[in-house]
Formats: sequence, C-alpha cells, structure tokens
Amino acid sequence: MNHSNISTAFELPGKRIAKNLGIVKGIIVRSRSIFGSIGGSLQTLVGGNITLFTQLCEKTREEAFDLMTKHAAEMGANAIIGMRYDTTELMQGVTEVLCYGTAVVTE
Repeated sequence: MNHSNISTAFELPGKRIAKNLGIVKGIIVRSRSIFGSIGGSLQTLVGGNITLFTQLCEKTREEAFDLMTKHAAEMGANAIIGMRYDTTELMQGVTEVLCYGTAVVTE
C-alpha cells in the first residue's frame, strides 16, 4: 500500500472514498531486554534523548504500522484514513502498541 494513501485525517485530498471496509489494526506487544533496560538506565544518568528507548519505540511503531497496512491490503483496501497509535503498559517493562485506522477503497 502506498504510504501517501494513509492519513490521520478522515479524507484524502483529491480522492473520493468509494467504500468503507471497516477498522484495521496492527498490534505488537514488546518487552525490553535486560541489556536495553540497563543501557537505557545508564543513559538517563546523562540526560537528554534516551536513544535505546527511542529506537525501540520507533521499531515497535513501525512493526504495528506494517501489520495494519497488511491487514488493510488483505481486506482489499487501497487507503487508510483516521490512522492512530495507542499504547498501553501491560506490566512493568511490557508495552502494547496498537496502530489502527479505517480501511477504505478510494477512486
């Protein structure tokens, strides 16, 4: 799916939504490794951007996004509108990242 056809808005400029296929989602549950936790903890002592955690968050969001787009493609969608991320801490060190939106067919 072309990423220019995925939007947080509820419309795509220049395109008409011909069919709403429903909600699509991608869910990833991720835990930090002991090495990542130690490395991130050490980075907090210095302050600033904690790059180990930033990289983990970015990778997790990307995987959830990819699962969502795959789900939409399987439904026959060529676009996703209203895309959002949601995050829930299930337990200490274990986080769920949900990427969701509405799969549509545009013309």
